[in-house]
Amino acid sequence: MTQPLGSVMLDLEGTSLTAAERQMLASPAVGGVILFARNVEDAYQIRRLCNEVRQQRPDLLLAVDQEGGRVQRIKQGLTRLPAMARLGEYYQRDRAAGLALAQDAGWLLGMEMAACGLDISFAPVLDIDSGLSSVIGDRSFGADPTQVTELGGALITGLHEAGMAAIGKHFPGHGGVAADSHLALPVDERAFEALKRHDLVPFSTLAKQLDGIMPAHIVYSAFDARPAGFSPSWLGMLRQSLGFKGCIFSDDLSMAGAHAAGGPRERAAAALGAGCDMLLVCNDRDAALEVVAATPASVSSRPGKLRYKRARPDLDALPALSRWRRTHAQLEAMACQSSAT
Repeated sequence: MTQPLGSVMLDLEGTSLTAAERQMLASPAVGGVILFARNVEDAYQIRRLCNEVRQQRPDLLLAVDQEGGRVQRIKQGLTRLPAMARLGEYYQRDRAAGLALAQDAGWLLGMEMAACGLDISFAPVLDIDSGLSSVIGDRSFGADPTQVTELGGALITGLHEAGMAAIGKHFPGHGGVAADSHLALPVDERAFEALKRHDLVPFSTLAKQLDGIMPAHIVYSAFDARPAGFSPSWLGMLRQSLGFKGCIFSDDLSMAGAHAAGGPRERAAAALGAGCDMLLVCNDRDAALEVVAATPASVSSRPGKLRYKRARPDLDALPALSRWRRTHAQLEAMACQSSAT
């Protein structure tokens, strides 16, 4: 049986652990670590850092945002991934080839993350690009719910082939608002039926294939006055109506969109009370320490189920795999072409 993990996921200051971080990670309330660009030199250094963390706490869940395009923390020593919108464009030209490439991309992403020592990348983005949200934009597979669902499903299949969990975000959809929830609390005023027919389609279709879901720091005012990540109504619907049984991660509780719930400990309590299993508290060490001190040691066994359970591939051995070579070449060419235009 999977043992419960602490419910707080924290970030680190640099490319190796400090003495204060070693002490912090010893807290039973801590269940995971998320890496950012400041923690990265190259893939080999990330593997060393992950090993260093696991020497302190072998049970911790280690995560990163490695979507592709402008959200790719580890760049040196790994495949340069295109923005997912480029896969959407390829799908529009050739649906079958686009789906095959999305599946291969998921597999390659999972293999590379596993080889670095990580357990999860927060991917895929299942938001629909409505042309309003600059923070989503080309991170989305496209503007059509069916296209986003099919490509997201293919990428999930590829991640699973590599033995890696898939985390969908940002439930029930971030693409319909212009404001950036990192900087403000967006409000989406559309009726629930409009959301159901559009933004919710990828999540409702793929809920039972996803291992984790991250809700948005957005108020959907026609459904609930609270942001989705603090809403028992939204997260209850995710569990009950959509049948999602995986891990619910809060989005970063330090983001401006989360501040409506109060101070750090109030935000943490509200997210847990709404149904989140694991809380992200990033880029604010004082807030993180306050949340760790105020949060129960463990509330759920779901995060522990996301740890990578296979023998990890070796970074230097990946080029020996024909699937990796083929996919690497195709994705790199797509990423280079995108940056040149």
